[in-house]
Amino acid sequence: MKRIVIGLFIITISLMAELHQVWATPQFVEKNMKIIDIRTPAEWRETGIVKGSYTIMFFDEKGNFNIETFLKQLDMAVKKDEPFALICRIGSRTGMVSEFLSEKLGYKVTNLKGGIMKMIHEGYKTVPYQP
Repeated sequence: MKRIVIGLFIITISLMAELHQVWATPQFVEKNMKIIDIRTPAEWRETGIVKGSYTIMFFDEKGNFNIETFLKQLDMAVKKDEPFALICRIGSRTGMVSEFLSEKLGYKVTNLKGGIMKMIHEGYKTVPYQP
């Protein structure tokens, strides 16, 4: 029940909030902003990751999530007032998570629309994921 309520809360936020979003491009990576990859380990292994990105899973393979665990790991990678970007496969998960982090928790986050697949399509060469 708790997960359903939190899920509905995140969806509601995504419909109402205004969010900083940019297209995921190889040029964005050159800006040296920290990138947090919220996909699953299986996805990281499948496509590789953005060089220098932080791999912090938000949703597991079944769509479950643990906000407390995610926030603990996120806070080890970025400061709350430090700008950073979120990336996933195509940008839908990061859209929801970015809105939650920025609108409800005050993080300075950018959603990378199109995700890692857009970057790969534009010729970006990922690096292998190494746990």
